[in-house]
Amino acid sequence: MSVAGVGNTASAGEPYDDPDVRAASMTAGLLRRARQAQAAGRMVTAAATYERALEAAQTAWTTDAERATIAGELGLVELALGRHREAATHMAQCLQHRGVISGWLRNQVDDALPRAVKRVATVYVTTNPPGAEVLIDGQALSPPEPVHEVYVEPGEHTVRARLEGHEEAESSFTAEVGRTHPIVLKLQRLPEPVARAPEAAAPPPAAPAAPPAGSTFPLRELRIGGVALTTAAVTVGTVFLLRSGVLRDDVAAQEAALRRGGWEPSACGGADAPLACAELRDTAEARDLFRGLGVGTLVAGGVFAAVTVAAFLAEPSPPASEAARQGVRVVPVMTAERAGVFLQGTW
Repeated sequence: MSVAGVGNTASAGEPYDDPDVRAASMTAGLLRRARQAQAAGRMVTAAATYERALEAAQTAWTTDAERATIAGELGLVELALGRHREAATHMAQCLQHRGVISGWLRNQVDDALPRAVKRVATVYVTTNPPGAEVLIDGQALSPPEPVHEVYVEPGEHTVRARLEGHEEAESSFTAEVGRTHPIVLKLQRLPEPVARAPEAAAPPPAAPAAPPAGSTFPLRELRIGGVALTTAAVTVGTVFLLRSGVLRDDVAAQEAALRRGGWEPSACGGADAPLACAELRDTAEARDLFRGLGVGTLVAGGVFAAVTVAAFLAEPSPPASEAARQGVRVVPVMTAERAGVFLQGTW
């Protein structure tokens, strides 16, 4: 192809003039070198090269399967190096696309992820309203999601959320090894600026408004709090149940591995039971824990929803002009890995 104004043609010795082609070639080269270092037992070099390959893949014209494969292989190397938080993060990133990665890698990551998760703390962060930017210890989590699943080291951590037109929300917590920490951040809307009217004669003081008939119970606060609690309970409960479903699949895979090794899961109580039995038992306990937490949280969400509905029915309907500005909207949200609902409204 001719270059305008010069008259030259692209040389056959310049196959990588396209930036996308160069980036893809760089990714493939880094991945090849990372695998060679891993095969030679040079794990530190392998991890650093895998990280560079993943960064290059995220800017290159690559597929979900290619990026998930690099993240999964990087997570396995990091687990071997004892970098449990990084390993859990990258292996979870890999399993977000479990349907497009190879069966061998999927089995390896399914087996390794629970071992990494046991050594760190898992944090689920939601915001009300949704869509806020979330930062943990000053590091932003992107892109904004209905629920952020993050792995952190044990110790003290701070979570902040910020959204235009709202005050920042902040929460501190102490992460414990193997524990799950659900966090809900509620952002208060900033007051809208009031335009200053032209100076005029001050009107006579208005007579104090008569108190509304009926109960003085703080229904408005109950409505707002009920919507927030219902949103948080339904979202967190759904995440727990999804996590339980993943662990259920892990239990089935570990039982199948035991049978291939000549063991029956029922024989794991023996003194000579293999190490895989202990991993199977731990995974099953985690599955039951998440299932119980999910069911309990959803039941609590149902209670909050019932109380909130009762608060809306406790007073006569507002005038038509006011009703047009009030109301609650329930928006279901479903992705390949998560499900939940958004409740939005004004009062």
